[in-house]
Amino acid sequence: MPVSPETSYILNSFSFLIHGVLVMFMACGFAMLEAGLVRTKNVATICLKNIALYSLAGVMFWISGYNLMYLNVDGGLLGTLLPWVGDTSALQSADYVDGGGYTAHSDWFFQMVFVATTASIISGTVAERIRLWPFLLFVAVLAGVLYPIQGAWHWGGGWLAEMGFADFAGSTLVHSAGGWAALAGVMIIGARKGKYTKTGQVSPMPGSSLPLATLGTFILWFGWFGFNGGSQLALGSAADVTAMSIIYVNTNMAAAGGVLAVMVLTQIIYGKVDLSMVLNGALAGLVSITAGPDTPEIWQAILIGGVGGMIVIITVPLLDRLKLDDVVGAIPVHLCAGIWGTLAVPLTNADASFITQLTGVVSIGLFMFFGSLIVWYGIDKLFGVRVSVEEEFEGLDKMELGLEAYPEFGMGSHKI
Repeated sequence: MPVSPETSYILNSFSFLIHGVLVMFMACGFAMLEAGLVRTKNVATICLKNIALYSLAGVMFWISGYNLMYLNVDGGLLGTLLPWVGDTSALQSADYVDGGGYTAHSDWFFQMVFVATTASIISGTVAERIRLWPFLLFVAVLAGVLYPIQGAWHWGGGWLAEMGFADFAGSTLVHSAGGWAALAGVMIIGARKGKYTKTGQVSPMPGSSLPLATLGTFILWFGWFGFNGGSQLALGSAADVTAMSIIYVNTNMAAAGGVLAVMVLTQIIYGKVDLSMVLNGALAGLVSITAGPDTPEIWQAILIGGVGGMIVIITVPLLDRLKLDDVVGAIPVHLCAGIWGTLAVPLTNADASFITQLTGVVSIGLFMFFGSLIVWYGIDKLFGVRVSVEEEFEGLDKMELGLEAYPEFGMGSHKI
């Protein structure tokens, strides 16, 4: 028996809100993951960048992002460049629950935390050598212009939606989009000093804390249930609850597949299991299933996630050969696994077309990469994006913030 429109309205709105909170908690996961994978002298800076980018992304999505992504797209390329204004007048009306639906503010909040996730992908990639304010300027453009335009093409009802492109929760629209922007940034900024020798050898630069990186990965895994589960966009019927349950299970098992695949491969290839690779394997599995978590069987979700993990093993050394210095491995995880996950949708969803999926991957990839490249280049020419060699050597915590995340490490014993 169907629930009443008011009950549907309440449940749908609650789903947006609680799943949005879970996605917001992913900001903590990104902060901890990145803090664990950067060196001690840059930990405070990466933490600052993560809380700043989350805040800035929200403001920019209100100023221009949401309406550019959703207002009057009508099968086209973009919406309307206006600040978002929530409709509170409906709350005073007796018919505000007609047809179920959800509150406008719950929808806005859920969509906003997604753009913050996209920005978080970039911060770890370009860490340890980028200046704070130029980085935040890029985040402002990303959240206010770049992300919403490509988002409008599908989620806003634009031309990709008209073609039948399928990206349930954002393997391409969020993860690959962030990955392309990160790749463009790395190409403009360059590698950390000392990362690559003149002969092409890679100099290891171990992060500050693998336990912290592991905590961040588990937090991201936890938040991903909000990311994918909330993208059902409704909780007002038994069918929605059933679909959401399937999504939760497939999300979880894809991550497990990514972990196990990386463990086995690193043992075979290197003779030892690499924890940092395993952490990224979990995330790659999550990214891979995000485009279509609603249709696979459990075994298929495990395989999709497992392939995502394998992609990490292949692409991390490839980036090093190209001297593209990705501090946290976000490009293999979010860009490469995101492409795989999007192209894999037709394997379990008969309504999806491989050609249409490829069209979406290529078009969004071209827009995000070249759009980001232009923005990064412009910011670099106007303000300079990279810190000096001395600042990089001393660490961004001391040079940009005037503090250290772990001051006792460098001060010896204290006598009271």
